[in-house]
Amino acid sequence: MLTANYVGDRTIDIREAEPEPPARGEVQIAVAYTGLCGTDLHILHGHMDARVRTPLVFGHEMSGIVSALGDGVSGWSVGDKVTVMPLAWDGTCPACVAGNQHICQNLDFIGIDSPGSLQGRWNVPAAALVAVPSAVPLDHAALVEPVAVAVHDVRRSELTAGQKAVVIGGGPIGTLIATVARHAGADVTLIEIDGERRAQAEGLGFTTLDPSTVDQVAWVDEWTGGAGADVVFEVSGAAAAVRGMTALAKVRGTIVVVAIHPTPREVDLQRVFWRELRLLGARVYQRDDFEAAIELIAAGVIPTDLVISRVVPLTETAAAFAELEAGRAMKILVDVQAGTR
Repeated sequence: MLTANYVGDRTIDIREAEPEPPARGEVQIAVAYTGLCGTDLHILHGHMDARVRTPLVFGHEMSGIVSALGDGVSGWSVGDKVTVMPLAWDGTCPACVAGNQHICQNLDFIGIDSPGSLQGRWNVPAAALVAVPSAVPLDHAALVEPVAVAVHDVRRSELTAGQKAVVIGGGPIGTLIATVARHAGADVTLIEIDGERRAQAEGLGFTTLDPSTVDQVAWVDEWTGGAGADVVFEVSGAAAAVRGMTALAKVRGTIVVVAIHPTPREVDLQRVFWRELRLLGARVYQRDDFEAAIELIAAGVIPTDLVISRVVPLTETAAAFAELEAGRAMKILVDVQAGTR
């Protein structure tokens, strides 16, 4: 089988490897599609070099078919359509004991801390599997993980129907958050500097702002009758967005930090104090977020055809990352089995 490996120094190496049988408690998956995401770009840029062990087969947004079962596995059969919630927690740390296993203090994020899905056969703990309905195509099922991120972010914000939400950043996660928030009944405005991404969001019916040409604070102030937004989602990862996000929220409004910031950012804490703002982090997801994501995809709520820009074979993984880095695509899927079928 072919594998895509991060080997350091912004380099991806495509290698041949022999698949190993699943260990006890594991399931082997014939990976169909793997989505490339911003976290993968952080790995490629070296931002996680202190964490990852190279060579690393990475990737965690995926879909596939169960191809083998390890000893002791029940409830799954060869041929089942699945995706993976790529979190393995220890169950004993204070976070786990408090019921927050998804942010375990010793979390193994599969695809970062251990091998991921950019390989033809992938062995994962059976507990990580999530069933995919037969009616959901495998390429759409590869979006379950990022949709689960968006579901978790919106739930974390406690957004309710009728509220006004601002999403800063119109990439895949920002667009998905806007979609989930609107489905929850919110009125959503999306701030995005890239014209193509704004056009895509407008095609989905969202109001968009170009922060390079519009005074976003004045616009949000007028939109909300002088109050400010109920919830602001910071999804861009840009320092300027972090500096400005507090000015968009209402008194006792909520700001949810979604983006991964590789370095500390300047935050207007005077504004946080003055308006009694609530500043929240939102990281990964829980099992019910995955299940809700599958329901949203199956129901056609998620604009899968817009989010998926193109599909490439595994041998073109490096070129696909270059496209993402240049902002020329929303979501690129890797067809892991291309050329082997």
